Amino acid sequence: MTSALEAIGLSKRYGRRTWALRGLDISIPQGCVVGLVGPNGAGKSTLLKTWIGFEKPTSGRALTLGLEPWRDRRNVLPRVAYLAQSPVFYRDLTVRDHLDYVAHYRGSAFDKGQALQRMSELGVTQEAKASTLSGGQAAQLGLAIAFGMQAEVILLDEPLAALDPLARRAFIDVLRAEITKSGATAVLSSHIVSDIERACNRLIVLSSGTVQIEGAVSQLIAEHTVVPASTLIEGDDVVSELPDGRRLCRRRLRNQRPGSEPALEDLVLGYLAAGKSPQ
Repeated sequence: MTSALEAIGLSKRYGRRTWALRGLDISIPQGCVVGLVGPNGAGKSTLLKTWIGFEKPTSGRALTLGLEPWRDRRNVLPRVAYLAQSPVFYRDLTVRDHLDYVAHYRGSAFDKGQALQRMSELGVTQEAKASTLSGGQAAQLGLAIAFGMQAEVILLDEPLAALDPLARRAFIDVLRAEITKSGATAVLSSHIVSDIERACNRLIVLSSGTVQIEGAVSQLIAEHTVVPASTLIEGDDVVSELPDGRRLCRRRLRNQRPGSEPALEDLVLGYLAAGKSPQ
């Protein structure tokens, strides 16, 4: 399967000592929605900015649609959309003004009609000024612009952080529907596991600039088990102890079925805890 995004031995250092990313090896297939999870300072934003060409790798390579974005931004940027946590809009311009602005610079590559239709379906009028939009509506405007650009890759840097549960649910529903229709690839950075579970079919957990776990959610769940603290199954390796005292373990033997299937939250919490453990 062709990779939409890759990191090959990717490292990024700021200054002489601060490493944001350390030797990342990641391959994301086309057409999936990836949940990118990690604590503050884990390197999530740096990774996304490297894939769009806003950051230059210190060593290793970042590939977006087979191209190195830092070296070939002219060919990468038209194919990638980036949505930050707090999209910045011109307060006195309307929804239509913003879409006209994007259409002016993107030309026929931007489907303004699709973006207008999406905002109408969400109950946001074309003449609404940006200053009157709620946080959820502003995020949806950013997403409508991203999909109107017909981008092949969409990088979402914690766009749900400030939204209420209903607004987050609406955002995720739109994201899933559009990805299914367009076949684009999306990476959603979020601290909220329930949002990742609802939206994503792949998972990346970062901690201290390194990948703790990465892969298809269904496969990762099948490869792990959760057992009581007093039980350790031969053939399994302990990842970490969960907050409730149970242990998340790697399942080494396929025919073993003791313990219980981990929830996605168990995987995330277990590997975040493992990332904080002394090496």
